[in-house]
Amino acid sequence: MQPESASYRGYTAYGYLEPGVDYAAFKLAEQIGRVPAYDGGLSAEQEERVGRILAEHVAISLHEHAVVLPEDTGEIRAYNRTGRQRTAYEGLARSGLTAVFDNFMAGASCVTSENGWKWSDMIYALGFRLADLAKQDFLTHATTVADIRAAKRDDRVALVAGLESSTMIENELDRLDILYGFGVRQIGVAYSQANQLGGGLSESSDGGLTHFGRRAVTRMNKLGMAIDISHSGDRTCLDVIEHSNVPVFITHAGARAVWPTNRMKPDDVIRACAERGGVIGLEAAPHTTLSDQHPKHSLESVMDHFTYCVDLVGIDHVTFGPDTMFGDHVGVHMTYSGNYGHDRSGAPDYPRVPYVDGLENPAECFTNIVGWLVKHDYSDDEIGKVIGGNTLRVLEHVW
Repeated sequence: MQPESASYRGYTAYGYLEPGVDYAAFKLAEQIGRVPAYDGGLSAEQEERVGRILAEHVAISLHEHAVVLPEDTGEIRAYNRTGRQRTAYEGLARSGLTAVFDNFMAGASCVTSENGWKWSDMIYALGFRLADLAKQDFLTHATTVADIRAAKRDDRVALVAGLESSTMIENELDRLDILYGFGVRQIGVAYSQANQLGGGLSESSDGGLTHFGRRAVTRMNKLGMAIDISHSGDRTCLDVIEHSNVPVFITHAGARAVWPTNRMKPDDVIRACAERGGVIGLEAAPHTTLSDQHPKHSLESVMDHFTYCVDLVGIDHVTFGPDTMFGDHVGVHMTYSGNYGHDRSGAPDYPRVPYVDGLENPAECFTNIVGWLVKHDYSDDEIGKVIGGNTLRVLEHVW
């Protein structure tokens, strides 16, 4: 974890309102120190190098949910039904990040429906969070590469608005323009379950990108909206990569050859993404990117996927999208386990963990990732690529 940014002045979410009067109040999880700190076994010299690299290079998390959860996991549904998830300003100020792709807890923003992904619920999630963002001066709402570079220059953190699925646009293509107008710059095709655009990874069969899906991808390209295929089925992934005229992202996943579940991507999808100039971000949500060598989920498990993907497609096409939040992520999965199934059939049994050691929240992820890379003798140039440079290269094409 990095020292607190000097640009952060202590703002807390919805600080311009009165909790309990203007909105429902919840006791929130600790942003710093909720779980024991990760011990990466670095020397003082290596620790110094980690700090220097994060100070000198642009660091971009390709996928997070940079919000604070209730301390009591039994309140998660009630909290999300308000639509007012709290941005974790304090935690992000200690993250060392230049930019974070924030995906807004969108599938869990069940304001009008317990099933999520409704258009009105997305407007709640976006509107409340962006209104709060406009009331402070530490996080910047980034819509261009120049915004990200400016955040680096000014010692601030750029927040890129993203959504994990296009389900909420239904069959209304122009809703993509509306989302773009609200500042959304990255969007997924399908979140595990099939929708009007294409297949999701939890379905037993995947028909690929639909006719409407092809029109949607074309519109995303015209708008300059980055496309994510993390939760899409394999055939849909390949169809999107082929149909898009710019590179696409796998913002948060892993390699199926390392851990055999549908939540991971097969080699042909990872290769196709890279061959068209795209990037895969390595995932760290609990019990996803495991490995035979490290079945107890931790930073080491995730880095097994990292080294495999680097060997498969080269270091220019790999980055990190840890997919973390501030609070009990395992509790979130338990709360919404009936909503979005992820097929884990075929995988060996594995020990359950209360949190992913070393990648528990956005405040610590990149410090520990860079520490691992330093410890394993990656060069400054290589580290700069995988913590942000590769993502910037793709965004220059897409935006």
